[in-house]
Amino acid sequence: MSVTTLSTTPRQISACGAAPVDVLDRTEAERRAGLLKALADPVRLQLLSIISASPGQEACVCDMTDAVQVSQPTVSHHLKTLVDAGILSRERRGSWAWFRLEAERLDDVRRFLA
Repeated sequence: MSVTTLSTTPRQISACGAAPVDVLDRTEAERRAGLLKALADPVRLQLLSIISASPGQEACVCDMTDAVQVSQPTVSHHLKTLVDAGILSRERRGSWAWFRLEAERLDDVRRFLA
């Protein structure tokens, strides 16, 4: 019995006579997974919906806590996760933190899901 192996390169794979397709490299896959992980939480999605619907796509943390019905430290934790992922930016205005949607980062997500 002979064993046939597929010839693959790090960038392309072909099986069953189909045309080769590009394989997502590991670094890019990890980057995309990090973005999706940051988005994969109901509270974070609520926070994003508040910010994206707000004038200028920015909102003060003081306006979000009651809306999502979780404690202020929990809201801050979720907002930090979104900032660390590059989905939001944070700006201190007096004693309050304001968060702005980074639309280009969400455009990245749209592009790789399309």
